[in-house]
Amino acid sequence: MDTQRLFIAVPLPPAVRDLVASLTVPLREVRWTRDEQLHLTLRFLGDTPVEQIDPLCARLAAIQVEPFLLPVERVGAFPPKASPRVIWVGVGSGHPRLHQLRQKIDDAVLACGLDADLRTFHPHITLGRCQDGARNGVQQWLRHHADFAGPSFRVDAFELYASELHSAGAIHHLRQRFPLGSGSTPPAP
Repeated sequence: MDTQRLFIAVPLPPAVRDLVASLTVPLREVRWTRDEQLHLTLRFLGDTPVEQIDPLCARLAAIQVEPFLLPVERVGAFPPKASPRVIWVGVGSGHPRLHQLRQKIDDAVLACGLDADLRTFHPHITLGRCQDGARNGVQQWLRHHADFAGPSFRVDAFELYASELHSAGAIHHLRQRFPLGSGSTPPAP
């Protein structure tokens, strides 16, 4: 069965992406996300059967959520109390419409018969991935940037990406953009 590794994300405006990327510094224990690949993941779908992509896109295109503003503030790491594996930039506690958008995306994914990871949604921008045992440099970086705050940005669309894994990291390809607003007519069940 042919599949594509997919995820759904909010793209960052160039000024926000550049500001977030400016936080990166050479750290031996961190592989930073390439500037052009910074985004806010809404749902990772993983390997998705190709024949389910068009029906998924039709359902995603029917989502109706009004545009909204998100702050760019704080940095942190996952997991929070152990050796860090991911360094992130936060978007505050999100916005009610961000959570509404995520729920509608989950509904669309489930309606297409795809699996959805039902863990709690912690909206963030993945800035870097840490090597096993990363500690000192990462903790120092987190303390140095603890008060980070950038401008809010307008979320007026979300996007479906295909992700190809390579030895140097994943490469993301935009498959389709979905503007927010009144949406279109929902597909027939």
